[in-house]
Amino acid sequence: MKTPNPATDFTARANAAWYDELPFDDESEKECALKGLIEAQDGLIIRDSEGNSVWSVADYKYMQEADKAPDTVNPSLWRNTLYNTYAGLFEVCDGIYQVRGYDMANATFIRTDHGWIVFDVMMCRENMAAAKALMEKHFGPLDVKAVLYSHSHIDHYGGVLGLINREDAADGSLSFEEQQASGKVMILAPEGFLKYAVSENIYAGMAMSRRAQYQYGTLLKTGCCGRMGIGIGLGQAVGQTGLVPPTYEICRNETLVIDGLEIRFQLTPGTEAPVEMHAYFPKYRGLWLAENCTCTMHNIYTPRGAQVRDPAAWANYVLEAEKLFGDETEVVFQSHNWPHWGRQTVKEYMENCAAIYQFIHDQTLHYINFGLVPAEISRLLRLPERLNRVWYTRQYYGTLSHNVKAVYQKYMGWYDANPVNLDPLTPEDTAKKWAEYLGDTEEVLKKARRDYEKGEYQWVAQLTRELVFADPGNTAARELCADALEQLGYQSESGPWRNIYLTGALELREGNQADRGVSAKGGIDNQIAMTPEMMLDYIRIRTDSIAAQNDDLTMNLIMADTGERFFLKRRAGIVLLYKDETRPEAECTVTCGKLQLLGVISGNKEAIASLSVKGDKAVILRLIKYMTPFSRTFNIVEP
Repeated sequence: MKTPNPATDFTARANAAWYDELPFDDESEKECALKGLIEAQDGLIIRDSEGNSVWSVADYKYMQEADKAPDTVNPSLWRNTLYNTYAGLFEVCDGIYQVRGYDMANATFIRTDHGWIVFDVMMCRENMAAAKALMEKHFGPLDVKAVLYSHSHIDHYGGVLGLINREDAADGSLSFEEQQASGKVMILAPEGFLKYAVSENIYAGMAMSRRAQYQYGTLLKTGCCGRMGIGIGLGQAVGQTGLVPPTYEICRNETLVIDGLEIRFQLTPGTEAPVEMHAYFPKYRGLWLAENCTCTMHNIYTPRGAQVRDPAAWANYVLEAEKLFGDETEVVFQSHNWPHWGRQTVKEYMENCAAIYQFIHDQTLHYINFGLVPAEISRLLRLPERLNRVWYTRQYYGTLSHNVKAVYQKYMGWYDANPVNLDPLTPEDTAKKWAEYLGDTEEVLKKARRDYEKGEYQWVAQLTRELVFADPGNTAARELCADALEQLGYQSESGPWRNIYLTGALELREGNQADRGVSAKGGIDNQIAMTPEMMLDYIRIRTDSIAAQNDDLTMNLIMADTGERFFLKRRAGIVLLYKDETRPEAECTVTCGKLQLLGVISGNKEAIASLSVKGDKAVILRLIKYMTPFSRTFNIVEP
């Protein structure tokens, strides 16, 4: 593997300039990151049952011994990453505690009359188990009364089995009062949690997981020329994930009492996640802001891929929280990074966070109405200077550039109104025509190298990308494109952008590395949690409709365990689904349970054989015949 290049003089000067641009003498965020420390976990490494490291803060120890950022790291990102290495148990206030730095997200423990509720449970079982052990070291065995999932992203629910066992969960068919009286652990989440938690990880899950290798830098080594933090934490854990479904959904802004502790919930749908919620704890004058306010600008559109979020709704719900709870709140805390204390500081924090999302929304629309397209707006727009110098609104995770394009997409779609872009050639065909018109590749590369020496890294990357897509075997073009991406990564304030640039450089030099990546394990819980309708959706997504276009069929499906009924008709290769009905003209009627249906999707012969079928038994085999397996190893920086 090629040794990374050092920073060029141009990159070194660009990074050094940040010390003059930002108020590095303001260490208020560092004070918040360290406040309330009970026990630090120096050199923390969390291992799985086989001794493999699934999370390591020890890899970043060198940062705590350095005086300043090296030339290969943006000083602002370096500072944010350093604060995220402060791993351990922290007191938010007397009765609320957080384990931070044990995973990408925090675990928050809140004392009730006789036990604890836990707000968010990290991503992986091993990480959550380590967090629980640290808490029990200081507070004794934890009597967990309830688990609260703030929203539908896996880094907030995936570690639940490191805290409780499945059989500990309450019966979701019981009322809230009956669940609490049962002595079992209630699991609360905002309405619609399961739908979005499951669909995000299933419908486009394979593509997202490949793109996540770029966003989270899982193919990179940690270090001054490699992976840094990602703004909301140090990165992605690679242990076991799981899911225990909610036993009670918060369907409106309501007040609940769990083991004597009053909690006022505020739903915030369509913000950082499709379903999300804030919570205020009057006893502690503490406000939980989920992932709507963190110590960084967040993503309106995340590079790994997800539905575009609504920055206007985001801003409005943060301001609503300030209106509902701000006058009483002494501390705000959230699922990533560190809390902020003091009534005036809390209000300013919430207003600044709301302001950046409102600004992104309003100003993108402002320039849309002048006819500007995403690349133009993203290059033009800058935060107001007052917000630009606030550390917790800096672009460590999301970026202004990416978020502007997301707002454009939300309102205007992908098309920029230029008719040339209505039906463009594929990237590979476009590249081949560029190479044909440019002529002598060696002459082109000579010009590109001169631009590289001038620090025009973005242009060099764009140009050499065309040469790579025209001829993936052009080693000189690959190397120069990689060199340009590397310098862009070194200059990035955003941790994900740095990872993306550096992973692109790695794969240009070494080839597709997808199979080498280590990721979190599990996923079966998400599949089991699919509703029958979602399972049928997944069959449709995986079906190659062109291959199936001449194989029409009809089928009734009756779910033995849920009572749901469906009529399926495949017409011209497209599966149409009719809910809540069966039809006499169906070629067959299949009766089965959810797990049997999941087995059918997986191609399990025993599951297929166990189905109760009236009519033509071959229909079920024809239904799944054209389902194609997805791959996470597709190319990104080459055709």
